[in-house]
Amino acid sequence: MSRVAVVTGGGSGIGRSICEHLARQGRRVAVLDLDADAAKAVAETLRKEGSRCLSVQVDVADRCAVDRAFDEVRTAVGPIEILVTSAAVSGFVPFEQITLEDWSRTLGVNLTGTFHCLQAAIPDMTAARWGRIVTISSAAGQIGSARQGHYSASKGGVIALTKSVALEYARKGITANTIPPFTVDTPMLREAQEARSLPAADVISRMVPAGRLGTCDDIAAACAFLCSDEAGYITGQVIGVNGGAVT
Repeated sequence: MSRVAVVTGGGSGIGRSICEHLARQGRRVAVLDLDADAAKAVAETLRKEGSRCLSVQVDVADRCAVDRAFDEVRTAVGPIEILVTSAAVSGFVPFEQITLEDWSRTLGVNLTGTFHCLQAAIPDMTAARWGRIVTISSAAGQIGSARQGHYSASKGGVIALTKSVALEYARKGITANTIPPFTVDTPMLREAQEARSLPAADVISRMVPAGRLGTCDDIAAACAFLCSDEAGYITGQVIGVNGGAVT
């Protein structure tokens, strides 16, 4: 069945891979991203492969912008039945140097942005009595991360928010789960390595029982399953796709 899926942060990294996997399942995919050009490029590639897709530029921290974006999706392809929130910002700052601006922007995108998108999508799912929500959180929200107090707090909040939504909407046919990656080979990870905020890939890989970094496809494959009809009895769960790094 060609359901409508919205993926935030869909212009690159994990979000892009999720868009690709959902499109291959036959979903109508809306690629949302702050970077309009990146979102457009992903949507154009998927359309060339035969998928029905569109791109929408949006800052998920801006509630009015989120509401406009979701209305644009509804008008173009229909009510939203699948929501994946992958949009995020990160950064490494010693705790005492985290500014109020750092804190507000990180929580505004990662946590409040997730809240905005959930509230924008859930009415469609409630009306259909079917919905799939997957939030992309982080292992930092489970175990913490040095010099990432703001990021860890935001992702811990995403985990708790997802569990709460799952409990509230389970009887309405809506599932909500979260995937908290550990280290995944993404542009964001490479930027952190270039800034010497994170060690090289071979060093990180030794911290992972599976012996390698995660890939965007590792996360996307799990996400695509959680968005399927077959995953209807899985809700409120933290699905660790992390090579055994967090158990």
